[in-house]
Amino acid sequence: MATAIGRKRHPGKRGRSAKERVGRHRAKLRAQGLKPVQIWVPDTRAPGFAMEIRRQCRLIARGPRDAEDQAFVDSVSWFDSDAAR
Repeated sequence: MATAIGRKRHPGKRGRSAKERVGRHRAKLRAQGLKPVQIWVPDTRAPGFAMEIRRQCRLIARGPRDAEDQAFVDSVSWFDSDAAR
């Protein structure tokens, strides 16, 4: 069923706003012992991102502990085996 402004309503959810539905969903998650967390991460699509990553990788590769650093990355990397791919 479409409303006056063209949005479809979900059967069984009449009378509940999106805010109410989201609130109920979040309450259920909190009851399960979860909490919402917001994190900010670099935008990989941003201009200059790839260039900066390459720069940092070159610095690490030229560092005095490059083999040790790579061993650490390999030990914590999920993609370090063919089975994970």
